[in-house]
Amino acid sequence: MQQLLLDLITAPPPTLAGFVVGKNHELLTLLGNIGTGEAKEKALYLWGEHGAGKSHLLRALAAGNGMFLDAAPELRLDASLASAPLLAIDNVDRLGEAGALDLFNIYNAVREANGTLLVSGPCPPAGLKLRADLTTRLGWGLVFQVHSLTDEEKIAALAAHADARGFHLGKDIGCYLLTHWRRDMGSLFTALEMLDRYSLETKRPVSVPLLRDALANNLKR
Repeated sequence: MQQLLLDLITAPPPTLAGFVVGKNHELLTLLGNIGTGEAKEKALYLWGEHGAGKSHLLRALAAGNGMFLDAAPELRLDASLASAPLLAIDNVDRLGEAGALDLFNIYNAVREANGTLLVSGPCPPAGLKLRADLTTRLGWGLVFQVHSLTDEEKIAALAAHADARGFHLGKDIGCYLLTHWRRDMGSLFTALEMLDRYSLETKRPVSVPLLRDALANNLKR
């Protein structure tokens, strides 16, 4: 049983279809066009709070023929990355000085090669504590805030996901998950799928007590 639950904690690969849109309709339309090669804009910067879904979106776009990189202070960006059809750099604010200079040079090279560059950070480009010429470049393209779902929207999305799996999810269960589990939608959906399987294995109905037992026994963060 414990091994089954641990296996289910691994979330499926992110996709645009798997992203709960909320207030991000315009952004999702644009990203869909980028994915199909129909978008004219080739540089896009996404910002928003932790858990809003920035990493999900960048990974989803890069999953085809693109390249995804999660920034870190020691990360260096080779010039050859500019030849990728789509380059996605997540958490750009974590880049060190050398990595920021690399990205500045790559930004220019990607534009010249007519490639696509997607970058994410916690705030608009002007608020990043990176070299000024890079933040200026990042502001040249389209800048979108990724809006987080409200708690009500998250609970509604969880209920719809449960309905699709063939079981009812009461609002009390959704509220309990939001209070005692990771609040990003990927983690919430994974917990919900685990809860469904746990219910089937134990032959107990989906309820707050069942969820509480699962979290206490197997799903501590």
